[in-house]
Amino acid sequence: MAILVTLDVLLAQRKMKSRELAQRIGITEPNLSLLKSGKVKGVRFDTLEKICEVLDCQPGDLLAYTPDPPAGDAQDAQDAQDE
Repeated sequence: MAILVTLDVLLAQRKMKSRELAQRIGITEPNLSLLKSGKVKGVRFDTLEKICEVLDCQPGDLLAYTPDPPAGDAQDAQDAQDE
């Protein structure tokens, strides 16, 4: 996955529990957990705005882009491990 969600890092820095954030932004804990793990396909801008407001951060503090390795590189790395 190329987009990493760093929400857990921000929560730790703010000494805030997921339960508190979920209550303050108005989503369920299971949905917040899915967001934290990056297992969502998208996030609504109003949810993102509420998170940023509560955590006093910018959207870029919550999301990081890391390019996936090219397909050949991943296969080469797997081949090297198999040898």
